[in-house]
Amino acid sequence: MTITNEDELAGLQAIGRIVANTMQAMARAAEPGMTTAELDAIGRDLLARDGAQSAPETTYGFPGATCISVNEEIAHGIPGPRVIAAGDLVNIDVSASKDGYFADTGATFRIGPVSPALDRLCRDGRRAMQIGIAEVGHGRPLAAIGQAVGRFAAARGYTLIRNLASHGTGRALHEAPEELATWPTRGDRRKMHRGMVFTVEPFLSLGGHHARQGSDGWTLFSHPPAPVVQYEHTVVTTARGALIVTRPDQP
Repeated sequence: MTITNEDELAGLQAIGRIVANTMQAMARAAEPGMTTAELDAIGRDLLARDGAQSAPETTYGFPGATCISVNEEIAHGIPGPRVIAAGDLVNIDVSASKDGYFADTGATFRIGPVSPALDRLCRDGRRAMQIGIAEVGHGRPLAAIGQAVGRFAAARGYTLIRNLASHGTGRALHEAPEELATWPTRGDRRKMHRGMVFTVEPFLSLGGHHARQGSDGWTLFSHPPAPVVQYEHTVVTTARGALIVTRPDQP
């Protein structure tokens, strides 16, 4: 989507706040002993309260309102009977629509204390997203996002999952510009333009390179097996940089 007027921006910001508030509320509620289905039910109720609909559910028939991925599950985890335990890494990905506008956000949360290596991975995963967002601006190459994230990952000894890309959004969950790499690439000459809407969502890992689909047809796992974190915002390109629309009312 390309934003062309204030009404469109307001519509996008409204759903952006909803998905951000929902994800943060789910993160605050997550605790050891809770199932991922129970956590998803909280998200479903919050989206419904705000008049929003789950985008993966309505677009693709995903069996849940939100994607909840625990530890070895790195994306698209199906909410179900899995019990969250102390020390888990839980990725919560919330995408939804309202009044014809879509927004997408996600983050990995620590459930209680984790090892120093995983704590560092989480902090650096959020930093990798911020570094990618800092490259957003009118006239800038889209490939600059992946180049910057790649430099950061390499300098810190991380790998990047190279088949889970950022994507355009706004009027649909996934739309042009498609397949926005958050890793270094060659040959992508596309440039950002004012009003362009897309996600920035690098998957930072301690050794994983690709995502493989599990037997349920949805859940993705790292190959080779390794811890992975993901942090995601939906942004609008402006002449001054990125306007982040998926900010919660409360941090």
